[in-house]
Parts: sequence; C-alpha cells; structure tokens
Amino acid sequence: MTTRRVNLNTESVDNYLKAIFTLGGPDEERVTSSALAERLGVAPASITNMLQKLAASLSPLVEYERRRGVRLSPAGRRRALEIVRHHRLLEAFLYEVLDYPIEEVHDEAERLEHFISERFEERIATKLRHPNFDPHGHCIPAMDGKMPKQVSKPLTDIEEGGKFLVDSVSDHDAILLKQLKAHGITPGARLQVTSPSQEEFVLRAGSPSKALRLSRALAGAVRIRSED
Repeated sequence: MTTRRVNLNTESVDNYLKAIFTLGGPDEERVTSSALAERLGVAPASITNMLQKLAASLSPLVEYERRRGVRLSPAGRRRALEIVRHHRLLEAFLYEVLDYPIEEVHDEAERLEHFISERFEERIATKLRHPNFDPHGHCIPAMDGKMPKQVSKPLTDIEEGGKFLVDSVSDHDAILLKQLKAHGITPGARLQVTSPSQEEFVLRAGSPSKALRLSRALAGAVRIRSED
C-alpha cells in the first residue's frame, strides 16, 4: 500500500474517528463501511476513499481492510478520545452553565468541538469540577485518555419487565430526548419497565409519572443497569 500525505487536521477526519470510536463500542470492534455511511450520512464510495487515505497516511489513524471493516489505530484512538472529551465537556457546559435544553446540546457541541483550545477545555473542566459524565450519561474521557467502561445494556436486551436504573440515553434524536426528559427518563433515574415485547416497551420513571410507550426501535436509545 502506498504511503501518502493526507491533511489529517480537518473536521471531516475528526468526525470519522469519533464515529468509528462510537460504533466500535467498548470492545473496539471493527466497523463496517455501511454503518459508517449511515452514521455520517456519506456515500459508501466516499467512506471507502477516506478510510483508504487514513490507513495509508504517514501517521495512520485507522486499520482498514476491505470487507473486514475498520478500527482505530492507537494514534486514531488518542485523537478520537480527545474530540470526544471536547464534545462531552461542551455538552455538560452548555447544559449546566448556559441552561441549554437537553435536546439542543448535542448539535451545538458538534459545531464547537473542533475549535476549542486545550486551555479552554481545561477551564471548562475546572468550572464543572471535572465531571465524569455528560448530560446524557456518557463517560467523559480524562485528559490522559482513560475512560472507565460503563456496565450497562440496551433496554431492548431485557426479556422481562422490572426495575432498573437509567445509565445513559442516546444523543442522536432530539425529539426523543425531549420526550424522555418530559417523562423523567434521564441518567440515574429509577425506571419501571412493564410489558416488554417485540413491538414496544412501557416505561415509568417515578410512581406518579405517566407511562411512556416506546417502540422497539426507539427503546434502543436507552441503556440501563441493575439497581444493585
């Protein structure tokens, strides 16, 4: 494979690395080009072209094999963790200090994450007393890139109803986020799940709250853990 010079300091590159990091999950599984195309809203041919460039650059950020997918190289993981830290700190700052609605913080952080300095990042962290989680319940990587694994599972993995704690909620559907918050379904909330089925889940956070019915497709946005 020919080594080539690629401008790696671009928003587009950061978005690719962050998407691979997120889709690969805690076990850093290989990510398919089709999954990346769906996540980024980019044509499959463009995905392949970018991955080949990132893998063949002088400082490769990914390990890519056609038909086997892609995963981050050590350098790519460090870069991804840095941009994820920026993003999640910004979300926390927007939500806790500037009083942004929960459904707006993700898109605003997406626009800002590429441009803040390390000094500004540290001042945000200090202002927030070095938080471990963003408003959606996702871990914020430490300055050195360390990030504990969260022990949770998608709501759709359960086979029986019961009581759980909400671990995190996906930040990719603003309308759903607003709906979940309105029903008290936020990170750390106690959740009663009844009637799980192939079609829908019935959720209630707190005894006086109104039940929320979610389709299986939407329920996958909520991650839970046991109350123990």
